Amino acid sequence: MARDVNIVSDAANGMAAHSFPAVLDVVPQIKHQGLYYELDGTFPNHEANPLKLSTLVDLQKLVVETGAELGAAFDGDSDRCCFVDDRGRAIGNDVVTALVARVALKNEPGASIVYDLRSSWILPKTILDHGGVPRKERVGHSFLKATMRQYDAPFGGELSGHYYFRDNWYADNSEIILLSVLNLLSRSEKKFSELLDELMCYHSTGEVNFHIDDKQGAMDRLRSEFSNADIIDDLDGVTIAYGEVETPGWWWVNVRSSNTEPLLRMNLESDDKAKQEEMTAKVISILGVNPE
Repeated sequence: MARDVNIVSDAANGMAAHSFPAVLDVVPQIKHQGLYYELDGTFPNHEANPLKLSTLVDLQKLVVETGAELGAAFDGDSDRCCFVDDRGRAIGNDVVTALVARVALKNEPGASIVYDLRSSWILPKTILDHGGVPRKERVGHSFLKATMRQYDAPFGGELSGHYYFRDNWYADNSEIILLSVLNLLSRSEKKFSELLDELMCYHSTGEVNFHIDDKQGAMDRLRSEFSNADIIDDLDGVTIAYGEVETPGWWWVNVRSSNTEPLLRMNLESDDKAKQEEMTAKVISILGVNPE
């Protein structure tokens, strides 16, 4: 790290309360204030799932109150890390993947970067713009790791907050992604929020869940309704896309079965807010049920 960086982190009473202090001991440039660093498997303060925005409220408040440069939220077993910027905004993990990919490609021009297909189109665009090769993969750590090995990719990220590193035997690690972000921030003249603003330029629903008994039938209805789409991709569920990232008015949607719950999950994005809202309403109408 090129300078001291002030941060706040939330261990959620999970394993980061044990592991992250060891990092702080050897990286004195991290000036740190911690939340919920008492190991307690009953998770008395909030669920140890930083993907749920409700679990980030205390962290967001403390970041703003203390003037910290960022906040980091760990999950229960500390293999995932999610971020809050200096303005208190919860940041998508695909955006963080794009930010770190720029550094990875500066260090290794032409390398492959692996990401899951739910990610914002800003991610493959960023990879291409910085001379890399975007490798889209289905959701799940085993699929991303296998693709990283296949293409000797130095880095990969999932929307879930799992980040994978070739130099860590392709395993995910929450401390390495946090240190990667702190390192690039310490070398930038911009605030974390300013770096992110460059990448947070599209409009997304985030992941929306639906309870649907006939999941395959629902996805087949989408294929039929949008049969004239520019892209219909069955890599994981169904992905439908109209237009390209260079063409104004593009949009895409992925609908897939959850790997862990009896749900359909939808992610939809566009460069145009009105288009995103219009197509979200249309997809929900075709699915025939309201989201959770």
